[in-house]
Amino acid sequence: MSLTESVYASATIQPDSLYQVYSVVTGILDRVWAEEGDAVAKGDRILQITNTSPELSMKNSELALQLAKENYSGSAAVLKGIEDEIRSAELNLKNDSINFFRQKNLWSQNIGSKVEFDNRKLAYELSQNTLNLLNRKYQRTQNELQTQLKQAENNFKSSMTMNKDFTITSKINGKVYAIYKDPGEIVNPMEPVAAIGKSAVFVIELLVDEVDIVKLKIGQKVLLTLDAYNSEVFEATLNKIYPRKDERTQTFKVEALFDNAPSTLYPGLSGEGNIIIAKKNEALTIPKEYLIDGSKVLTENGEVQVSIGLQNLDRVEILEGIDKNTVLLKPRE
Repeated sequence: MSLTESVYASATIQPDSLYQVYSVVTGILDRVWAEEGDAVAKGDRILQITNTSPELSMKNSELALQLAKENYSGSAAVLKGIEDEIRSAELNLKNDSINFFRQKNLWSQNIGSKVEFDNRKLAYELSQNTLNLLNRKYQRTQNELQTQLKQAENNFKSSMTMNKDFTITSKINGKVYAIYKDPGEIVNPMEPVAAIGKSAVFVIELLVDEVDIVKLKIGQKVLLTLDAYNSEVFEATLNKIYPRKDERTQTFKVEALFDNAPSTLYPGLSGEGNIIIAKKNEALTIPKEYLIDGSKVLTENGEVQVSIGLQNLDRVEILEGIDKNTVLLKPRE
């Protein structure tokens, strides 16, 4: 007869990607944007926390950013005024240069006075210095305004991030399965405020005893019964094994996916699963109650040592020691 060996596990149905939503700030819940059971898309608002101070801070940083942009590149830019001064200084330098070299040429011909030559030379050098100072002033001011603009941008981004922290959004496309807070209640980072998961895909969470976990492998078949569906059996496939043991329950959690899921499922539906770890179509089996000390059976000739193979809840495979023609006697209890 055929024999199937399986590992028993308690089962719970949960939405795929179910996660607890937490707030990163402390405050008063102001508004609930999505109700339990609502479908949400990634980025949709779920809850709003009162944020008067951060909102004002964001507006102030936005005004500071606009001012920094105006100072750097707007119509009333500070640099534009310095550029006008530089153009004026360039004209003065050009004019003083012409006068100086004309006077220098005359002086080389002993025409004109030494005082007039010195005055032209001084005016030319002063114009050069003035232009150099203005160019350095322009460069310094440009660097300062760039830094101020960058700082204003960073402050605005920071205040926007802080402001966004007061609006809790969905991280996935799915459904809101729970809202744990009502408007007016205090929200803090230590307590979840909602639960969100996918609406169309459900996973089967199975708790397996630690003595059986080493027998499991990804891809094994799972036979599942749910309390809500009476005796109907569903097939699933093992797709994930969590490596950490729950010290409280002494179990490991594994996950399976339905091969063909029932039409209606809800989070928390419970049931039982049997994970098939081995199967033989032709095997010599005996009832488990005929086995003595795990490795002997009682025959007409007395106790006989046997080797066992697969086993399920009520039958065990005999590999050697007896054959199908051996008459077995049931041991006395």
